[in-house]
Amino acid sequence: MFSQISPYLDSKEAIVVTGMRRVGKTSLLRYIFEKIKSSNKLFLDLQNPLNQKYFDNDNYEMVKKNLAFLGVDFSKRAYLFLDEIQLVKTLPSVVKYLMDNYDIKFFLTGSVSFYLKNFFTESLTGRKYLFELYPLNFEEFLKFKGADIQIPKTSSDITQPMFDTVNVLFDEYVNYGGFPEVVLQSSADAKNKYLDDVFTSYFQLEVMRLRDFRKNTVIQELILLLMQRVGSNLDISKLASELGISRLTLMDYISFLEGSYFISLVKPFSGSRDIEIRKSPKIYICDTGILNHFAKIDDARLFENCVYNLLKTRGKKVNYYKRKSGVEIDFIYDEKTAIDVKLNAAQGDLNKLKRVSDELKLKEAFLVSRKYSTKDLVRYGFTL
Repeated sequence: MFSQISPYLDSKEAIVVTGMRRVGKTSLLRYIFEKIKSSNKLFLDLQNPLNQKYFDNDNYEMVKKNLAFLGVDFSKRAYLFLDEIQLVKTLPSVVKYLMDNYDIKFFLTGSVSFYLKNFFTESLTGRKYLFELYPLNFEEFLKFKGADIQIPKTSSDITQPMFDTVNVLFDEYVNYGGFPEVVLQSSADAKNKYLDDVFTSYFQLEVMRLRDFRKNTVIQELILLLMQRVGSNLDISKLASELGISRLTLMDYISFLEGSYFISLVKPFSGSRDIEIRKSPKIYICDTGILNHFAKIDDARLFENCVYNLLKTRGKKVNYYKRKSGVEIDFIYDEKTAIDVKLNAAQGDLNKLKRVSDELKLKEAFLVSRKYSTKDLVRYGFTL
């Protein structure tokens, strides 16, 4: 992500990095901090209550005085790095004031897009660049593992021995996910311990600290139920009844889980005249390691969730397609490409996918297979 941010290091706009807790936002921010050659810079972790107090004043000139005490020289350009900004509710107004009146370049991180978008919509309109950081994709995973492997871009160039070599690593990626700390562990026990820690950190520091959920057990149960429904359409009425809460309350909970990057809701593709199921989104979890560790779902849905996460990190729109007759396509990528996910690609699957994608006038169609295949129009998860 640094390569995406670096063109804007000298711009006036604030740099805001969001993403799930423990994906590496703080590491990225510290990396950028070291790259800034100026000595007029300051890094504050807002998880520290003392650092929060520096901004706790309605008189923003007093906030300026606090920052000056910490070494910021306001007579020239200064670089201010603030980590976990969602913990200080008044921060958007402070940032706006300091940007309006002084030459301050802000680098900000936060793990809840729901809050960041609401806080910063008005105060920093046109004054920020927003970047979203996700768990590692497979290419990044290989770098973290120190695996010097050049995977052919075209699946037809991948032989069975090549596939078998890469697939050992891809198995690990699917089963344990892409959280950096988890990837860096060498044993299964250590990986599982870190997955427990990642989820506990998310639940305690995001769910419980940022929202006043009156029934902790309900939100916990909801998370587990959503994991079991990965790749399925979300039936709000049925789920609300199962949890014993109102539809409105359930939708509020789901909105928070999506806004804090724990889940993703994939909406249906509506570019066809055919009658479709339009209202019900499909659900996916932020990381297959978390999903596999806590839900133990079947291999097909775990792999489908992995494929979704890999597509999402490419930054284009992802939908699904489904007719009332039952005909469906797992993913429509960028409104141009039909993608079906299979453990083992069969000719019938290819024929059906090609027929439906042609009817939808999509430019491209292919299967993503978990196992090795010699068929055309087949790719692998590690080539996405």
